[in-house]
Amino acid sequence: MHFRVLLTASCALLVTHAVPSSAFAQDVSASKPASVAIVELFTSEGCSSCPPADALLRQINLKQTNAGQLIVGISEHVTYWNNLGWRDPYSLPVFTERQSVYASRLSAEGSYTPQMVLNGRDQFVGSDGGALERALLDDTKRTHFDLRIITSTLSADGVDVKFSFSGHTSKPLDVVAVLTDDADRSNVLRGENSGRLLQHVSVARSLTKVATVAGDAEKSIHLSLPEGFQVTAGPGHHLVLFVQEAHQGTILGAATASL
Repeated sequence: MHFRVLLTASCALLVTHAVPSSAFAQDVSASKPASVAIVELFTSEGCSSCPPADALLRQINLKQTNAGQLIVGISEHVTYWNNLGWRDPYSLPVFTERQSVYASRLSAEGSYTPQMVLNGRDQFVGSDGGALERALLDDTKRTHFDLRIITSTLSADGVDVKFSFSGHTSKPLDVVAVLTDDADRSNVLRGENSGRLLQHVSVARSLTKVATVAGDAEKSIHLSLPEGFQVTAGPGHHLVLFVQEAHQGTILGAATASL
């Protein structure tokens, strides 16, 4: 598996245009969002260009745009920086492999950090708020299916989830479940970010295909807890659920719930 790791300080990854605050509605709880935008950030604590992208994800996560989109961020820490001075404690091969699949379809440059992918369809430099805003605007013109988390119960044995899906598709859609830490931080001791305190939101701890749907359905699933997932202490958690075209295509509906 080949990855293009961008290291130079002069590279395009230092673009840090923040999303204007005027792009967001002030009250996100007044009504059900018109749609949910899943923003996957592929990042690494070993990458000096990644903290601005981590900061952008903190700015937008769980905010609702004026167009009615709920933005759900997922911070997916890749592994290919781990042999360059600092092993990212949140990195997992599943995220590296997921980015590689996206890169084969979306990115002529291959895999790089920081990279954002919006609803499995649009990719851009992860710190480029302008590109994110344009992708969000384009996403409002697309069809979204209704996916709802009816119940989600966290215990020492895992998470029991009941969800519903409304819609009819020509081909089955994958249902993917992600368990996240609401917030994490690291004192980095080596590598490009040596001496920095790095902060993250919505850190993916597991990502699993749990079902398929092709029409109106109501299903129950059980998720095992990933290693080191704190049930009674530490950060809060969220469950993120989304439906995605097979072979990691477009994400067509999503929901999230606090655990």
